[in-house]
This record gives sequence, structure tokens and C-alpha cells, in this order.
Amino acid sequence: MIEVKLHDIGEGMTQADVLALFVQPGDRVNPDEPLVEVQTDKMTAEIPAPYAGVIKEVKVEVGQTISVGTTIFLLDRMSQDSEAEVASAVETIPVPDTSPEINIKALNEATSDHVKSQVKRTMASPYTRKLARENGIDIEKISGTGPAGRITDQDVLNYEKGKRQQGLTSESPTQNSVEKNHSEAKPTTIPFKGRRKQIAAKMTQSLLTIPHCTHFEEVDVTNILEMREFWKKRNASISATALFVKAISISLKEYPIFNARLNEEKALIELHEEHHIGVAIDTPDGLIVPVVRNVEKKSLISIHNELKELTAKAQENRLNVGEMTGSTFTISNVGPLGGSIGATPIINQPEVGLISFHKTKKRPVVNEKDEIVIRSMMNISMSFDHRVADGATAVAFTNRLTELLEEPKLLLLELV
Repeated sequence: MIEVKLHDIGEGMTQADVLALFVQPGDRVNPDEPLVEVQTDKMTAEIPAPYAGVIKEVKVEVGQTISVGTTIFLLDRMSQDSEAEVASAVETIPVPDTSPEINIKALNEATSDHVKSQVKRTMASPYTRKLARENGIDIEKISGTGPAGRITDQDVLNYEKGKRQQGLTSESPTQNSVEKNHSEAKPTTIPFKGRRKQIAAKMTQSLLTIPHCTHFEEVDVTNILEMREFWKKRNASISATALFVKAISISLKEYPIFNARLNEEKALIELHEEHHIGVAIDTPDGLIVPVVRNVEKKSLISIHNELKELTAKAQENRLNVGEMTGSTFTISNVGPLGGSIGATPIINQPEVGLISFHKTKKRPVVNEKDEIVIRSMMNISMSFDHRVADGATAVAFTNRLTELLEEPKLLLLELV
């Protein structure tokens, strides 16, 4: 008997929520066939079968939060001889003749129970399954148009559209629950689980472990905005976030103490040579941090394009583990959300620093000639691990970053 357990599917992952079970006791499965869908603080993933066999027992329930190492299924592994017999049965299904009655009989006799179960099992990505659940759709009822009958996102949307046109779409359980609570004058509740719960655990751990210190600065980004407009007129749009990421990388070269991690067990501060910059993105399911790798080697256009792709994947919950782990420094650009002039951001442990870029506002400032001029000003907040760096070093780091952002032409000197 094989125990199928929850393994670590992401950096630092300790637990996950069970979103969906794809098999039940008695089902036969193939190697690498998805058995269960789980959600961590970073991603949604499927746990596959390690071997061919029969599911003997399901040890968890949908909605349950489980820790790494928890047994999810008991699998009775199929012997190699049995696997070969099943494969042979699949390969030797006869070509049916012209009689419909004979065709069905021949197919039923030649197809093993294992093959039948595989025909019924649905192939779809975790995001596609989630899309179906959110629309109250039984994914087993959808015919897939993808390779080998795989169900695509568009298949789900088309099915939902068809139900709506036929007047069959029912209200979601969540909506019914909200209306019922409202009618009974009870408070509406939101489940505290999944990504929200995982984020809470990680933020709590960071605050309890790292002595945070936050440094604030204001930056004149007028020249950056003018340069972006110049590029746009020449069909070369570069996002402000891409510029921030590159400026951070250049600053980290000069102040590598903020591109590090503290190894308390070995009593060492480990400095990273690579700049893997995490960019916090707000999604419907909560905050997520995809990573732009080796920023120190990439052009502004490459960074911009990669950020655009990662943001789209984050919004659709399609990021893989490699795209969400291994960051060495994190930024949060909350300016586009509006209304934010400052914050005390929580460090993405085990990193040493995190910078938030806030809302840009036009306001009068006094220039070097003692003249009052209108400039576009933005505040930044830098939180750092006070065990690893001191305030003076943080000020020097943000001064260098401010210089690069206020005079973006200086970035060009670092790109040659």
C-alpha cells in the first residue's frame, strides 16, 4: 500500500487547502494522473499519482487545511504485469465494424474497467477547474476541445454562456449564503482559508522574526514621466514598474547588503550575486509575488515584457512555482491603486528589504534656484531588517535610488 502525501510544492510551503478531489475509493489511476487540487499561499497545484493502481482510501476532505507530509490517499499499487496487461488491452481494442450494435458490444468487451474510468476522468488545468467551480459548473459535463479532449478555459466560458442563454444558470452558493444571512439579519462571513490564511501566517512570522525599520523618502519623478511619454510617441512603451525594478537592481549592486539573507544557524549574512526581484501584485484571491529573475542582466524592454506576462498569469492564477519563488528583494508599486502616500511594508522573509512606491501627485516644490515650480512627486517606503543593516546604510541606498529615478538618464550609464 502506497501513501500519497502532500509534498512541498513551493519554497517555504508548510500547508495547503484541499480544493477538489478528482478520485474516489475504487477508482483506478495511471502514473502522473491528477488526484487532488490544493492551494497554497502562492499557487494552485495538482498532486499526481506516483504509480498506477487503485485508490483504497481518501484521507482528506474538500476544504480541509493540511500540512506537508499529510497522507491524502492510500493507493494499492498495480503490479508491473497488471500494468502491462492494461496497456495491452488499450492497444488491442478492435476497430468496430459497420453495425452500431456490434460496435458497442465490441467496445464494451475489449475495454477494461480501467480504460472506462479513464474515459470518464476529466483533463483540465487547476485554473480551468477553479473557473468552473466559481461559475457553479460541473466540469464533468463539459466536452473538451483541447488536445486529447482536454477542457480549456474557453470551453468553460462557452458552457456557462450556453446555460445562461437557456435560462438554466443558478445562483452561486456564495450568493445564496449572503442573501440568506442578510434576510436573517446575521453578519456575512468570508472563509479565512486558502491564500488569505497563508498570507496571514507568513506576514505574522515575518513580523515576529524580523525587527522591521521603515525609512521614508520623496522622489521627483517628473523626468521619468516625461521620458515615458517620449517613448510612447515612438511606440516603445516602458512601464514605471520596469524602471523601478531596474533602478533597484543598479542600487543593489552598490549596496549588496540589501540583496541578502541572514543565516542564523551558521551566523552568516549571505549576499546574493543575482538580482531576483519580486513584484507584489494584487489579485482577486489576494496578494501574490511573481519574480523577475536576473534583472542585473536584462534590458528595460525585457523587464517590461516579462512583468506584463507575469502580471497576466498572476491575475489568472497560472503562475508556476518557478515564477513565484527565489526572490532576493521585493517591491510593491501601490501608486496606480491611488490614495497611498505612505506605508510600513512587511518584509518578504527571508529577504532583507522591501520598497513600496506610492501615489504620484503634482505639487509645488522649491527648486535649486529658490523658484516655486510644479513637479510630480512620489513617496517611497523602505522596510529593512535591522539585524542586517543600519539606518544610515538604508538612507544611502534610497539616496542612490532617488538619484536614478530623478535623473533617469543616469540609468543609461549602467546599461552600457
